[in-house]
Amino acid sequence: MKAIVLKKFGGPEVLRWEDLPAPKPATGEILIKVHSVSVNRTLDCVLRAGKYPVKIELPHVLGADPAGEIAEVGDSVTKFKSGDRVAVISATPCQQCAQCLKGEDFNCVDSKRIGVDRWGGCAELIAVPARYAVRLPDEISFAKGTVITRHFPMAFNLLIGKADVRPGERVLVMGATGALGSSCVQVAKMLGATVIAGAGTDERVELAKSYGADFGVNYRAHDLAKEVMRLTENQGVDIVCENISDPTLWPAAFASLAMNGRLVTAGAHGGGMVTLDAKRLYMRRLRIIGAAGTSLTDVDKALDAARQGKIHAIISCTMPLCDAAEAHRIVEQNQLAGKLILDPTQD
Repeated sequence: MKAIVLKKFGGPEVLRWEDLPAPKPATGEILIKVHSVSVNRTLDCVLRAGKYPVKIELPHVLGADPAGEIAEVGDSVTKFKSGDRVAVISATPCQQCAQCLKGEDFNCVDSKRIGVDRWGGCAELIAVPARYAVRLPDEISFAKGTVITRHFPMAFNLLIGKADVRPGERVLVMGATGALGSSCVQVAKMLGATVIAGAGTDERVELAKSYGADFGVNYRAHDLAKEVMRLTENQGVDIVCENISDPTLWPAAFASLAMNGRLVTAGAHGGGMVTLDAKRLYMRRLRIIGAAGTSLTDVDKALDAARQGKIHAIISCTMPLCDAAEAHRIVEQNQLAGKLILDPTQD
């Protein structure tokens, strides 16, 4: 099979389009003919550059979120059959730690992630544990399935599981045209919230409004906290959905919270080290909630919402898998609003 192979860390040019032996599904695994996989800023670009905090064994194949058609099933697999359309959930829980045994596999302390701890989907074929594949409805394309099962479950986790958003509450979504941010905008609207989109250009603000945001603020051109207070009659927002952790943006996002507000955060491509106004934290009874991982329940919620047309995958473009290096350059330069998909079936 053909695959994008990482043999050394560095810039996009280190990615190589090479021949590899085709994998065979082990017991409990399925073999998938990959039709789509996305380029993620952290799990692909940062990892490829050698800056990911977890040690990666080389050579390596990236790709956290492949979707495609089952080509073969391993022994003991009864959930799927050849020809089924599936998407892969990137984190594969160990099913042995205390959290897994309690049924909280999204909090697994020893999960093995597709594209990080084991080879990923930037290849024509991938073998994965069957327990962490989900069937795609016929009306959802492989590309949309990749995005819906990758980012929308986290949006459900953040906004329902962690922030407990209620109808009528006000939500500020930072990075509102990014993959996770655009998902959070749509899920917050689905939950009945009033949504303010925070984005870095006027064009991106308008894009966020096109898929549901009620208001928007260009936080690179305007004082974010002042604009949020103006839009909320000086009350602030009940929830900030943060996925950037940029030291120049975090203080204003935090200052936008109303009394008893909560900030949920998952992501740190803006740097990850921020200052915290501790006085404001306790005087206004605020909460900061970090989140990582999702559950199959969140995945089911996302697929069901997509099936009903309540949420939509925001895809900027699709490129052949052999153009992965150029795709990495585009994502790193922040040239797109929406997800970039690689398709191994394209020439």
